[in-house]
Amino acid sequence: MSDQTTQPEALTEPVQPPEAPAPAPAPAPRDRRVLRAIGRWTAAVAVFAAVGTATAYGIAGMERTDVPGLATESDGRWAYPKLTRPPLPSGSPGPFADGNTAGTHHADLRALVLPGPAGATEDKALRGSDGWLATKDYLAEYANKEDREELRQKLVDTGLRHIAARGWTTPDGTRTRIYLLQFGTAQMVEAEIASDAVAFTTPTYPLKGAPDATHDATYDEKFPEAAAVAGIERTAYFEPKPYGAEQVRQAYLTAGDVYAVILQSGKGGVAAVPFQQTVVLQSQLLG
Repeated sequence: MSDQTTQPEALTEPVQPPEAPAPAPAPAPRDRRVLRAIGRWTAAVAVFAAVGTATAYGIAGMERTDVPGLATESDGRWAYPKLTRPPLPSGSPGPFADGNTAGTHHADLRALVLPGPAGATEDKALRGSDGWLATKDYLAEYANKEDREELRQKLVDTGLRHIAARGWTTPDGTRTRIYLLQFGTAQMVEAEIASDAVAFTTPTYPLKGAPDATHDATYDEKFPEAAAVAGIERTAYFEPKPYGAEQVRQAYLTAGDVYAVILQSGKGGVAAVPFQQTVVLQSQLLG
């Protein structure tokens, strides 16, 4: 294989609004909240279509215009640097290219982690050794010892290859942690990792800072579905009031052979807009 690399691909593809969901059979009582969420998403998509679409890079760098949830002068967006995907090895396909049935990310996983925004202080401990984080450091995010042991064994059994991570704290005290876990195939991520770690209405494993997350964390109905990234499955939650000393927001992405965990926490609450912005931008880098 040649040592040549392709030029980085700018994140300029527009995000297209998803089609309105088809009517579903009458749900069990526990699923009624989900249907209410779908109704709200449909309305949000209609509004979004009326004012225009935006790419993930656009959300970070465009003039502040009427993009639902990510637009006004006072919306609190963070100033991320201009983003480009890292180069692929010569002749290697992208993760969602035809023929790449394993969904393999051939680019260096460490270059796919979202960089911090302007003014943030990096958590250098999350860089790990040579950019790879030890599994125990990732598992430290979870509140219960038995959950950490269960997850550790699952990661061994499913052939975790490595973890790339990054974290930072912004001047308002919000702490962000991003973990990219890479496995052998997309099928392994979908069947063994994502399906077990998250449910549709609550996460499976409670996090530190949100020890009652399985009961109190709520599916994020207000996440702008029009900012979805093709090929990426996203599940997001927020911790509703009362949430104690700090609030935790969490998102989980299934992106080919990569499973991404995005966490934000802060005393007094975590703003929705920079969390959504962070999730969309990380999705774009993995797409």
